[in-house]
Formats: sequence, structure tokens, C-alpha cells
Amino acid sequence: MIRKPVLAAFAACLLFGSGFTQAAEKEVAAEARAALAAAPSISLDKTTLDNGGVITITGQAAPGKPVVIEVFNENRVTGSYFDKTPDKETGKIPYKLYIANDIPAFYRTLVQATAQPVLDKFKKDGRGWSYSAALKEVGGDLVYLEPGKRSIDGFQASMASSMAGSRGDPLPALDKKEVNRRSMQILKARYRSVDNLLAATVEQKDDGTFTAKLKIPAGAPPGKYFITAATDKIAQSLPATVENNIAFPMRYMSNAGTSLNIFIPFLVAFALATFGVLMGAGGGFIINPVLLMLFPLPHNVVAGTVTPTVLFSQGSGVFNYSKIKFISWKVGVIMGMAMLAGAFIGPSLTQLISLDEFKSVFGYILFFLAALMFWQTTPGYIAKNKKEQAILKEFQKRAEEAAKAKA
Repeated sequence: MIRKPVLAAFAACLLFGSGFTQAAEKEVAAEARAALAAAPSISLDKTTLDNGGVITITGQAAPGKPVVIEVFNENRVTGSYFDKTPDKETGKIPYKLYIANDIPAFYRTLVQATAQPVLDKFKKDGRGWSYSAALKEVGGDLVYLEPGKRSIDGFQASMASSMAGSRGDPLPALDKKEVNRRSMQILKARYRSVDNLLAATVEQKDDGTFTAKLKIPAGAPPGKYFITAATDKIAQSLPATVENNIAFPMRYMSNAGTSLNIFIPFLVAFALATFGVLMGAGGGFIINPVLLMLFPLPHNVVAGTVTPTVLFSQGSGVFNYSKIKFISWKVGVIMGMAMLAGAFIGPSLTQLISLDEFKSVFGYILFFLAALMFWQTTPGYIAKNKKEQAILKEFQKRAEEAAKAKA
């Protein structure tokens, strides 16, 4: 007798719960339909580019709803951020390394043209500008979507782990909020300037129609660029796409996210290696800063790319110097062992310093070497160093003999 009322009550609960679930589903569906109806529409004036160009984006949004546009390239690159900012409360430095292996090779947010003064304010902050603060002030944080979808690995870095060639101890998985925060830091570390990440080009009228200019610079990654207009995280347009094509002699560096004319680095390497080998080096210490000045390349990619290229100039240099017996193999092997250890540690350390720090350290080293070499060419130094004079005379003598033999 007791079971029937209980079963009836249970059945009533199920029916009520089912009705509640159906009502919730209908509400969610209605919200989705409303969001889809409120989503902006967009169109592009062109669908293909040849090594960059300017695209005009037009569309319609709900009146009174500011439009923000997210643009990203289909290619993926690796980005990193080394957190060495002291904690505001404890003053301790975290020394944490965050790495994202698939951030967009090109990423930019187009905001309202009226936000230009805000962007100018952040430009005045120089290297210390805050990407997250800039996004929030111009409304770009509402449509910051693509980078937050990518996974980020965190490591507790230390000097000992770097010397062992390790990134450090893995940190616990990041939650969604922390992924967003760290992805902004990684993007800023890679693209550096305000203009590379934000552009105030959206002109919008009272009726909701809008126009925006998107500039894809020469040397940008090839492939598809996805363009989405939105008024918030829900009301998003379907993405429009444009294809950026490159042709020889342009070539895409997938790990750098940049296309470049291969003849330029060829000519630079040819000229600088000639003088580099003359000074007893492979030319890499000159090629490195020159490439950083000429191309928007990450410093760790430049360092990694230049390192194996030095083998070619050093190999030919060793062969030719050995022919004229100018090599001290004992000293060379000893220094080579030290360089082997340094070359093992160096790649790990490049991820722990920013481009500005890299340039600063490299600049000081080059300045010191230049001053030292200039001092060694002064008449007073040469006069005191008879052994060096003898080497110079012997070199001149053999050069003259070689010239006569060719004649």
C-alpha cells in the first residue's frame, strides 16, 4: 500500500524533471537562435592576396552594438613566455616558463576607430605595455577567442635544469582562465608591439553597418586567414576567409611564422661569412644581429638557424687554414670541448630571455669585441707584440707567393 504513493511521487518527479529539462533546453535553443540572429554579417572585397595586401571588410551588426573583428592565420608556431616578474605580495620571482606549441602564426584584433587614442597611450608605454589591459580598454577581450583554445604547458624553471638541457619540472594543467591570461603574455612576447596585435580600423554607423581595413603585411604567413566579426562572445559571424599566396623567391619559415626572400639572407651570409672567416670566426656573430634587424624573426629561431650554417664557413675555413699551417690543434680541441658544453646549455637559455634582453647582451658582447679588436690594431700594441708581427709578415709572404704561383 505504501509503495504505490511512493512510486507515484517518483513518477511525478520524473515528469517534472523531464519538463524542467525540456524547458531549459528550449531556453538554451532560443538563446542560441537569438544570438545567431544578432550575429554580424561580413563580406570581403577580395578572397586572395599575393604576398600580403589590404582587405576591406564590410558588414551589418545590430544597431548600438560595437563590432570587434578577430583575424588569425591557419599556420601554427611555438610561442613562450618566461615569468620572472616579482610577486606583488611576497616579492618572490616565480621563474616559470610557459610554452604554447600551436599559437596562430598571425593574430590581430580590429577594434573601433575611436579607440585609436587608447592604443596610442599604450604605445607610449614602450616595452612595458600590457596586452590584457589594452584588450580590455578597447573591448577586444570580448572576442579574444582563438588563442584561448590552445593548450599551454607550464614548467618550473631553474638554472640547474637549464644547464642540464631541461625546461624544468612540469606545472599542473592550467584552467581556462589561466590559459587565457598566459596566452596573452605569450602573444605579446612573440609579436611585441601594439600595432602587431591591435588595429583601430572599424568604422561603424548608427544603423550598425561597418567597414574595416585589414592589412596583411608582406612577409606574412601564407595560407588561409580566418576573419570573424562579433559584438560579444556569443554573437559571432560565420568566419570569412582570404588566401595569402607567396611565390619564389619568397619562402615560408614554418617555425618562425614569417615568409622571406631567400636571396637576401644568401647575399648577407656570403658577404659577412667572408669577413667572419678572415677574423677566425664563422660569421654567425655578425649574421645573427643583421637578420634580427632585417626580418621579424624570433631571436631563438635566428640563433638556431645560424648555428648549423656556420658549419659550412668553418669547414672551409679549417681546410684552408690547415693548408697554410695556421691551426694550433691542441688549443683548438681544448676550446672546442668548452664550446661543446656551452652549445648544450645555450638553446635552453634562449627560451628564458626576451628579444630585448637578447639584443642587449649581444650588443654588449659585440661592443666589447669591437673595442678589443680595435685596440689590437693600434700601432703601440703591434709594436709590443713581436710574435704577432712575425705572423703577419709570414702571412703576407705566403700570400705573395700564392699570388706569384697563380700568375
